[in-house]
Amino acid sequence: MRTLITTAGKQESTATDAIVKCFNEAPDAGFWLDIEAPDDSDFHLLENTFKFHQLTIEDIRHQDQRPKVDEYNDYNFVVLFVAEWQQEEIVLREHHMFVGSHYLITVHNEPSQQLKDLQERIHKNPELTHGKPAFITYLTIDALVDANFPVLEKLDDMVDQLEDDIIQKASPKALGSIYTLKHTVTELRIFLGAQRDVFQRLITHGIHLQQQDMTLYYRDVFDHIMRQYETVDSLRDLLSSAMDVYLSTVSNRVNETTKALTVIASLFLPLSFLTGFYGMNFVYLTQVLETPYAAFAVGVGTMVIATVIQLVLFRRRGWI
Repeated sequence: MRTLITTAGKQESTATDAIVKCFNEAPDAGFWLDIEAPDDSDFHLLENTFKFHQLTIEDIRHQDQRPKVDEYNDYNFVVLFVAEWQQEEIVLREHHMFVGSHYLITVHNEPSQQLKDLQERIHKNPELTHGKPAFITYLTIDALVDANFPVLEKLDDMVDQLEDDIIQKASPKALGSIYTLKHTVTELRIFLGAQRDVFQRLITHGIHLQQQDMTLYYRDVFDHIMRQYETVDSLRDLLSSAMDVYLSTVSNRVNETTKALTVIASLFLPLSFLTGFYGMNFVYLTQVLETPYAAFAVGVGTMVIATVIQLVLFRRRGWI
């Protein structure tokens, strides 16, 4: 599916002839062609009409690239990733961009809500482009980068909730969530780190075919992606701390259980001794405790006194 945008808004026709006509007028009116789920006709358009290098076409066909910016004689080829939530998992959507002096062509396999929203905004408010073809490129890149903020905010909330759950009850399910989130955060950190390097090049060298005054805008985008990278870094540290909290909580639970069992065993130790002692058939004991009631009273009384002494000692030491 094709969508054609100029500084005047969305164009109705996306036929090849209309695209070529708008492309020729790009220096004055700007040109943004968005291609979703490209087919053979779209690849033919990119290769034979726009004369893009075969290597860039292969990158689009095969996907699985990394964030990068490749410079060619007449254009730059940029690969960016957008994080999205899908069934409680984060997936990375790959976007390819051909950036020329007065045009922009974006290609992506999956639907991009961010680009659709931007297209509608430009169509309803053409003044967003400031009448500059290069400003369309900035708006597109800014929309793709800012789309990661809601994902990171939700991930941050999940980590905070996970920490609260671990403090309340450290369950094996929480441990599995920690490992899953750590894997997700690590993957995000890799791609955001690569995109940070891409924008570092953009603000130091600029898109060499675009106007020089756009460097300030790309610096703002670079600040956004640095915030995202720092957020992911902090989330990784929080997950490591959550793992430590989980292990400490489990260890404390084991210690409390062991302490309780130790106290119970300690209470029964003198009771077992006294029971065995009074149960021995010594002549002296049988003479002193010659009546059953006296034997019962002395035995139970001794056990109660021993238990009370133990409880007092345990309380003073803080064991109970």
